Amino acid sequence: MSLSKIATGILASASLVAGHGYVSGIVAGGTFYTGYLVDSYSYMDDPPDTIGWSTTATDLGFVDGTGYSGPDIICHRDGAPGALTATVAAGSTIDLQWTVWPDSHHGPLINYLASCGGDCSAVDKTSLSFFKIAEEGLIDGSTPPGEWADDEMITNNNTATVVIPESIANGNYVLRHELIALHSAGNANGAQNYVQCINIEVTGGGSASPSGASATTFYTPEDPGILFDIYSDLSGGYPIPGPALFNA
Repeated sequence: MSLSKIATGILASASLVAGHGYVSGIVAGGTFYTGYLVDSYSYMDDPPDTIGWSTTATDLGFVDGTGYSGPDIICHRDGAPGALTATVAAGSTIDLQWTVWPDSHHGPLINYLASCGGDCSAVDKTSLSFFKIAEEGLIDGSTPPGEWADDEMITNNNTATVVIPESIANGNYVLRHELIALHSAGNANGAQNYVQCINIEVTGGGSASPSGASATTFYTPEDPGILFDIYSDLSGGYPIPGPALFNA
């Protein structure tokens, strides 16, 4: 292979990696919080405290089907709790600001909560039982590859918004925010899961304490919403993967 072709391949790979984003900012309870800035904090000996969970995914990459039963699908690769917690009222919104998201990476946005049973900064992620609080998938499938929830996020200044259910009991929770890119999902293990976790304290809530499950049980590589060809006929809609939505 010529040096020029090798160089072209390297540049293409670098471009793909550079195009993957992460949540760099969060607005919760009217307050702005810096997320875990993976492309800078990962290289610091003493990075700033944040509500965002840390990760070793310095390539801004993803978890695929080979990792669905392992701990990386919980809060991204080697995810570890943030030291801080954002206070947010039940029934209010949280804005999650992504650095960038490729317009070719079509797919759903899904949000989960899990009670920490105490201080989220010290929680064991493998003990977290998540319940789904919001999901949005295919918006318009008239022309493949369709218009998707993440396309709306891009037009909203790369910002995803989630509402914390009014009925949720007060307490400390991990918010698990996930984008699933389906541009290669027609192939085995082609779906790409990008997971971001933050610590929140819910106040002014109700009495609901929904049961949940470990994120390691949410998906299999063969699920209809995971192994899915977005370039085929989309008239049948899209089955959003994971557990049923909590009915607030």
